[in-house]
Amino acid sequence: MRSQHQQGIEASTHGLWAATAPVLQTEPLSGDSSADVAVIGAGYTGLSAALHAREHGLSVVVLDAADVGFGGAGRNVGLVNAGLWLQPNDVLKALGKSYGERLIAELGRAPQVVFELIECNAIACEANPKGTLHCAVGRKGVSELEQRFAQWRELGAPVELLTREQTVAEVGSTAFAASLLDRRAGTIQPLAYARGLATAAMRQGAHIYSQTPVQKVEQERARWKLSTSRGSVLADWVVVATDAYTKGPWAEVRQEQVALPYFNLATKPLSPALRESILPSRRGAWDTQSVLTSFRLDDAGRLIFGSVGALRSGGAAVHKAFSRRALRTLFPQLAAVEFEHAWYGTIGMTADSIPRFHRFAPNVLGISGYNGRGIGPGTVFGRLLAQHVAGKLREDEMPLPVSPVQSPKLRHLKEWTYEYGAQLAHLFASR
Repeated sequence: MRSQHQQGIEASTHGLWAATAPVLQTEPLSGDSSADVAVIGAGYTGLSAALHAREHGLSVVVLDAADVGFGGAGRNVGLVNAGLWLQPNDVLKALGKSYGERLIAELGRAPQVVFELIECNAIACEANPKGTLHCAVGRKGVSELEQRFAQWRELGAPVELLTREQTVAEVGSTAFAASLLDRRAGTIQPLAYARGLATAAMRQGAHIYSQTPVQKVEQERARWKLSTSRGSVLADWVVVATDAYTKGPWAEVRQEQVALPYFNLATKPLSPALRESILPSRRGAWDTQSVLTSFRLDDAGRLIFGSVGALRSGGAAVHKAFSRRALRTLFPQLAAVEFEHAWYGTIGMTADSIPRFHRFAPNVLGISGYNGRGIGPGTVFGRLLAQHVAGKLREDEMPLPVSPVQSPKLRHLKEWTYEYGAQLAHLFASR
């Protein structure tokens, strides 16, 4: 079923994912309604919150200004990784023992939560829970992976530090000095997963409306009234789950994050022989460079290659040319392969690379700022928010402390540096 109102959910903005995800029927809100919980944003956090709130018996309405998975949920690489970008010890230093240990534990098992949801709800999203590979570039990269390996192993995580020879066998390339295999992780078709969560939530009785931006929010006694162009929702609780794509009410969520653009390019399906020579275990991978690159296969055998940058203006030509050079170096057998799809999105970066838990007003809350780790954390945080709203989890039992909204210094300059610095890096990259 294709949505009649899929603003931007097309190949021009969501590339391969829009072309291959199961379609979904949604409509704009029309008229006035009431619910226990109103969720703003139909990405991983909002949809997980809606699904789990229904499991607790709460009535739910989800409102999205565009469509299910329009933001980062429909544009990312599809790597389902455990933990944060930060190493575990850095999380403990930033949050302290109590919150730090809780956050590490919750996000360490986040991929398991994702894959169990996929299985329980029969979500068709090319789920592949075979692990991921973090690949070391040079001695500095090896040192970083050694630290990650030691810290995760101390916590009992099923990670393995692979030698150069083992990495060559896993990746099919001689470009990397080592790699960290995390067996908790895996890959999915990210837009299909978002639409699958939405389908599961609607099957449980949640109401999801697309093309419905919230224009006004006001308190009516002890409840909140969310007004749209064609209707309204009156709710006891509001979950703000718009993250790096926030507009309208609570726009400070976007202003708190530095936008980092990330693009992906997908080849045509590779021949069986080529598929066997590249990532033979079908594990997704990314490297340790500052301007990192990622690469993985989908179920049809397309190679999906990504890196930092926006495919707009002069950046499109620069990043595509770099990607062709990079693929020739990583996998010389792909020298003649053309890209079939191209798209990019926005990663929201917080000042310390840790997500934020905000209470914007009484019974209005949200978690945002995923720093490139949206699939697992978004799913887990949505579940935790639902537990809190349902009275099953106290605020002080959450894995993040409540924090005030604070805009980072020099945000616009940092965003400019990310976009145009990536262009310069790719313009002169030797790979």
